[in-house]
Amino acid sequence: MQKSLLIDLDGVLRIGSQPAEDISQFLKFLEDNSIPACILSNSSISYSKQIYKFFQSYSINLTIPIITSIDAAYIYIKDKYKRVAVFTSENVIELFSEFLDYENPEAVLVGDIGDKWNYKLMQTIFEYIQNGAELIAAHKNKFWEKSNLGIQLDAGPFIHGIEYATDKNATLIGKPSELYFQSALEKINKPKNSNFIMLGDDLDSDMRGAKNLGAETILILTGKTKLPIPDDYKNSVDYITKNLSEVTEVLKIKF
Repeated sequence: MQKSLLIDLDGVLRIGSQPAEDISQFLKFLEDNSIPACILSNSSISYSKQIYKFFQSYSINLTIPIITSIDAAYIYIKDKYKRVAVFTSENVIELFSEFLDYENPEAVLVGDIGDKWNYKLMQTIFEYIQNGAELIAAHKNKFWEKSNLGIQLDAGPFIHGIEYATDKNATLIGKPSELYFQSALEKINKPKNSNFIMLGDDLDSDMRGAKNLGAETILILTGKTKLPIPDDYKNSVDYITKNLSEVTEVLKIKF
C-alpha cells in the first residue's frame, strides 16, 4: 500500500503570515504524483475553512484535506458537552458559540492565546477544573516562532502548570496524540494504522510523535527548529531539509 504524507501547517506551508516559498511547486508535485496527503495542524488560531481562505487570498489552490486541533476539538466537544469555557484565539471562538459558558462549564478548552496568559486567567481555569470541569488541550506545544519576535512560549507550559496544580491531566486533542494522526489518515480514506511520512518543524509533536507510531519523518528548518538537533531527538528525524524544494527531492525518492 502506498504511504501517505501528513503535513504540518505553520512553519512548513505557512511561514508567519505568508505562504512558504515554493509552495505552489510543492503542491503541484503532490498532485502530479497523486500522493495522498493531509494537512495536520496543531494550530488553534484558525480552523480549516479559514486556512483554505488564507491560501486562496494568495491565489494558491489548496485542495489537500485539512484537520486542525480546533476542528478536532469541536468534534470532541460536540459529542460530549453542552457547556464549555473556551480560551483560545478570538479567530476561532465563533466555532464554539453554541457551547460557550463561563459560569458553570463542564469542560475548559485551552488553545493559543499568545501573551494573554496571566495569574488571574490561570486561577480562573484552576477553579473550573477544581469544580469538576474537564481540561481539554488543543495542543501542548512548548514554544512557537512568531514573525519579528522569534521564539515565544506556547500554551504547553501553562497547561502543564494547571495539570500540576490540579493533579488532573488534560485531554490532548492535537499532536502528538495517536488518535489525531489516525484521524488524519482516516480523512484521506487510509487505515488508521497505515504507513505514513510526517513533514513538520516541531521535534516533539511532529517528529517524535510520528516516529512513536513507526512513521518516517522529514524535518524542515523553515519553522521553529534550528540546527544542531539535540541528541535526544536525532533518532526521531529521518531527513533534514532546508525548504520545500528539498522536501520535494526527498519525496521523489520515497514515492
